[in-house]
Amino acid sequence: MGVPAPRIVFYVTDASVTDRNEIPGSVLDELNSAFGLREVRKQRYLTVGLMNANWKVETAAGVFALKRVTDVSLDRLVRNLGVLDSLASDGVPASAPVPTDFGSLVAEAGGGVWCLFPWVTGSHLRGVDLSLSQAVSLGVHLGRLHEGLDRACGKGLLTAVPETVPAEVTTPERAVAKAERLSGAVGNKGAGTAFDMAAMAALEQRRVLIGNHADRRPRDEVPAGRHGWTHGDVQYRNLLWEGGDLAAILDWDRVGIRPYAEEVVRTAQVQFGVGGVFDLARVSEFVRGYRSVVPLEASALADGARRLWWKRMTDFWQLEFHYDRGDFSFDELFTADEALLHWWTERLDQVEDAFAGR
Repeated sequence: MGVPAPRIVFYVTDASVTDRNEIPGSVLDELNSAFGLREVRKQRYLTVGLMNANWKVETAAGVFALKRVTDVSLDRLVRNLGVLDSLASDGVPASAPVPTDFGSLVAEAGGGVWCLFPWVTGSHLRGVDLSLSQAVSLGVHLGRLHEGLDRACGKGLLTAVPETVPAEVTTPERAVAKAERLSGAVGNKGAGTAFDMAAMAALEQRRVLIGNHADRRPRDEVPAGRHGWTHGDVQYRNLLWEGGDLAAILDWDRVGIRPYAEEVVRTAQVQFGVGGVFDLARVSEFVRGYRSVVPLEASALADGARRLWWKRMTDFWQLEFHYDRGDFSFDELFTADEALLHWWTERLDQVEDAFAGR
């Protein structure tokens, strides 16, 4: 049996490729020249992903996936690509980029910037579809990822980490003002749909919640615990599982310096905050796996959980996309996150105990 042709991921930072369903032939021709892909026989737009667009392309050189990234600069993309070889050598399931024929990690085509990756096959699994042992494994992988990025920093592949990383805490007054502005936007731009009515009701409820729980918000602008370089978007859409194991971590465009607890808690929220509730058993196992690698203090994790809760309380980004940008892509996320916020608020101490291992 022959070795199967590698599957490849492209990344592109270019808003000029506007058709999500068809990649211009001229762009494919330029990529063929840069990476030696030869004939492109078929392309299919994929529905996976929120911010970015993806296609499956079949070529004479093999099967590939094409990704268009719209929210990262070229400098940041190149920086992030430069650490993946180091991470892969540390055992992190991250694929190092394939260079062009000229030895570059990126290629310019059609006014955009593209890069090529081997793609490991697998499935995207929501957190509640992971077994408890897989939840532990995910935590272990996240810990190793943080350690690997720290080593990449030590090699000079990333800039030094500052002594402190302040985190803004939105004031109740500012949050209420945002809610009131959006209520006006719903009235002015909404069409009386079911979503408009749900958004209006949610904004009114949110103002009440903020008033009732403002005294529980974080008071210190410096988060507790260690901080360093992080992935920035570890969640099921960016994870591939194969045969019960984590096969690949994808989408490295949000790599940045953050409190470790922030990434731990956010990952758990996106993975295990499903159906308007937290699966606290899986949260606990995930955190246990992480702390077996990075011994982050329980107080730091509880602090991270409180900070994310208040951020969710005072953030309305999905509604800003809907009413300010006319982008309805995240409407379902708003509905799900709103339900989780209410459940979380009623069980704030219980959730923080799960993160802290108490």
